[in-house]
Amino acid sequence: MKIVFLDACTVSREDDIDLSGLMALGNWISHVITAPSETADRIADADVVISNKVLLDAAAIAAAPKLRLIAVAATGTNNVDFEAAKARGIQVCNVSGYSTHSVAQHVLALILNLATNIHRTVARPEVWPQSPIFTRLDYPIQQLSDLTLGLVGVGNIGSRVGEIAEAFGMNVQCYARPDTKATSHLEWPRVPADDFFASSDVVSLHCPLTAGTQAFINAESLQKMKSGVLLINTGRGELVDEAALLDSLLSGHLGGAGLDVLSPEPPRVDHPLINADLPNLLITPHSAWSSRTARQTLIHGVAANIRAFQETGQATNRVA
Repeated sequence: MKIVFLDACTVSREDDIDLSGLMALGNWISHVITAPSETADRIADADVVISNKVLLDAAAIAAAPKLRLIAVAATGTNNVDFEAAKARGIQVCNVSGYSTHSVAQHVLALILNLATNIHRTVARPEVWPQSPIFTRLDYPIQQLSDLTLGLVGVGNIGSRVGEIAEAFGMNVQCYARPDTKATSHLEWPRVPADDFFASSDVVSLHCPLTAGTQAFINAESLQKMKSGVLLINTGRGELVDEAALLDSLLSGHLGGAGLDVLSPEPPRVDHPLINADLPNLLITPHSAWSSRTARQTLIHGVAANIRAFQETGQATNRVA
């Protein structure tokens, strides 16, 4: 069985994780990265294709007559044309839950930096000698205890974020979709939209990207938020109307934003948020998931999916 990994650099840096479990599963070929123009040629005789970010559209799938399994080295599978795969009887599987702790700690890191202004303080050591008591009040610090964290999505990651936030003394509430009743999750109240936005001091997005959640954060929802609120997005860039977000930051209504995702990725050189240069806007390059522990867990999950497919004809964690 020929197994082709199209973008190994997205999960491994200088061999810092062990890929031997994958390599032992068949005729193994690994590419550091694959450009769109290279995809069809590289998977032409593959039985199994592993991809983290490389697009496997209808044209690429059509160019791989032997392909039987697409193993996505991620949870999100929006890089695969499901209809084209289904038409060919190709199974698609993913790995879920591998990055829960990694993303959760990244979310709290963004919240803590924005609340304490640590990133601004450490950037100016030259001013420290100017304070006779080695204390400066240039950058205000918010205390998280008694602030309200609003979670949009309470799956594995959202739930873990809420649990950690409670350890900081935060109150946690969940966004109640219009089609759900105001029930609770882990004893956290579900709050209707208007009240949710008006009462949350921090809003953190953990919902999947769907037609219904695209631009979920927009000019209207931002205006409903209280002045000074912090927005965190480690989900998908398309969950946020980025132009409206920038306007809210520039107006001072939004207290700050911490983003690990943008639209598109990688961002174009003239992306307005990349070039905003605002002290209350923190952007990381979709790295929340990528602790070494999480990446190794991901590889174990990919290997388990392929092994199950080899042994039973059915991949575990199948999504299509």
